[in-house]
Amino acid sequence: METTWKLARVFAVLFLMSSIQPASAADVVVNVDTPMPPPAWAVMQRDLLRENLDACREFFGKYFDERGYLMCVERWGGDDGPDDAIENCNDWPILHALGASDEILKMYKHAWEGHLRQFTEAKTVEVPFARDGMYYKEFPVTMDWVHNGEGLTVFDLQGLGDPNDNAFRKRVRRYAGFYLNEDPGAQNYDPRHKIIRSLFNGSRGPLMRKATGLDWAGDPIEVKGRFKPRHGEDTYEQMLEHFQDYNDIVGDHPQNMGATSLALNAYMLTHEPKYKEWLLEYVDAWRERTLRNDGIIPTNIGLNGKIGGETDGKWYGGVYGWGFSVRNPADGQLAHRNTHGLGITGFGNALLLTGDQKYVDVWRDMIKAINAQVKTINGKKMYPRMYGDDGWYNYGPSPYAQGAQEIYYWSMLPEDRERLGGNAWLNYLEGKDPTYPIRALQADFAAIRRKVEGMRNDDTTPDTRLSDDPMPFNPCSVNSLVSQMLGGIHPGHRGAPLHCRLRYFDPIKRRAGVPDSVAALVEKLSADQTTVTLINTSQSQPREVVVQGGAYGEHQCESIVIDGVATDINAPSFTVRLAPGSGTKLIINMQRYANQPTMLFPWDQASLN
Repeated sequence: METTWKLARVFAVLFLMSSIQPASAADVVVNVDTPMPPPAWAVMQRDLLRENLDACREFFGKYFDERGYLMCVERWGGDDGPDDAIENCNDWPILHALGASDEILKMYKHAWEGHLRQFTEAKTVEVPFARDGMYYKEFPVTMDWVHNGEGLTVFDLQGLGDPNDNAFRKRVRRYAGFYLNEDPGAQNYDPRHKIIRSLFNGSRGPLMRKATGLDWAGDPIEVKGRFKPRHGEDTYEQMLEHFQDYNDIVGDHPQNMGATSLALNAYMLTHEPKYKEWLLEYVDAWRERTLRNDGIIPTNIGLNGKIGGETDGKWYGGVYGWGFSVRNPADGQLAHRNTHGLGITGFGNALLLTGDQKYVDVWRDMIKAINAQVKTINGKKMYPRMYGDDGWYNYGPSPYAQGAQEIYYWSMLPEDRERLGGNAWLNYLEGKDPTYPIRALQADFAAIRRKVEGMRNDDTTPDTRLSDDPMPFNPCSVNSLVSQMLGGIHPGHRGAPLHCRLRYFDPIKRRAGVPDSVAALVEKLSADQTTVTLINTSQSQPREVVVQGGAYGEHQCESIVIDGVATDINAPSFTVRLAPGSGTKLIINMQRYANQPTMLFPWDQASLN
């Protein structure tokens, strides 16, 4: 009898769909009225959204003033610069896009507007290029993409929940224009050689000379007895010593591919071909250089376009290069600071635009090439991380796996899964760890508690606080929600976009995120299928939710299976109507990367693809 009733309900849904031409979120509607008592994970998800908001509200009230300025000593520098100030709101855009109250959107936007004013007004005395303002045209004057990427993380993800904000739209185009050479004062890109011309680049263009410790460390400052720098340096002299070897910045470096996120955002917002064309031209150039360099991405491209062109022909040269090992003045130890791994952002952005797995292949092949340099040392296999004049060095017991999670997530190939070993989330998706969702949610609750406790015990004052001091207390904890609700991987804090299998929208409130009372658990992922349980925890009110393939509609939902019956969708998204206290499991057959990514909300996407 139960089976007959379920089939009747599914046939009713099929009948509703049969007279509709599927093309947008409004065209395909699934009605769910199967009772489902709220499981623990669903109740915890809803509570975690609320707890995050409450904690962020308290954090904002303590560290930001009424203008949205961070209450700290404003400095330029690689240790505690402008980027750190806005990093105190990291993950707040994701929290809003998941479904938290619009209050979190208002807070982080207020902080972002304040941040731009604060660091446009803030000026250096001795650092030459920031004497007229650390920001110019609402963007860092010139800095490396370790720091540019960090400082743009909040802005880059605003489009998930607030793409139609007028100021956001203007800035997206302006920022991308700094790298398309649309601003005569910011000629960062050489289109002939397809390079960004320096490790330092921004709204005042590239820095075309050797950098100094002052350029990196910022103006002299009192340290001991006043601040507790997070990098461990007790004096300004130690801060200068930290950066004394950070000189060879001229030429291109893989971390500059972080700038492609600006073009990606501009394309997803405007769909103007020039942004896509520039991004692919630049990333393709990096792919070709990597292939020419025996599969290892080089860390210096000269102004003549040649590998190692500014570092005596050394492909591993330059600041943050494969051979960049420097002494840490805080402890006297050798520090290995190779940031080539930031380049994976560019390859992921190209994949979003094209669906072409060649951008995944190049990084996978590099992982293999590096691990092929394995040595047996004292009876143990050891793998390198660095390369210098004498060859590979800095060996350790774990295989090189920079970017391995992204590679598997983008490819879904078994060989890529093997590199990740006992990953708890992946084990759960494979049916091996059913307790994972609860444990992961509990970990995020615990993180909020610890951070709020630390914030309340923080006795710094605005004149004894550097911009990165509050960062350990930012309570926003969304890792479990990104994996469970979206089937996604956290984008990190370097300006990368969100890569996920599903996203949700509230068609009643016309905003991003799950509606009130709705929870979602992605239970299985494969190359062409996603299994998710949707539930309405409200026992008295119905809910309506739009389910979208991918963070930006890049995945096509071909069909869904409910209670064993398949129904065609053929659209990037569809709508689910949940009766009070109801829920269901959906198996969504998908074609990944079939659509051009967009920031448009589902109800505005009918004209695309």
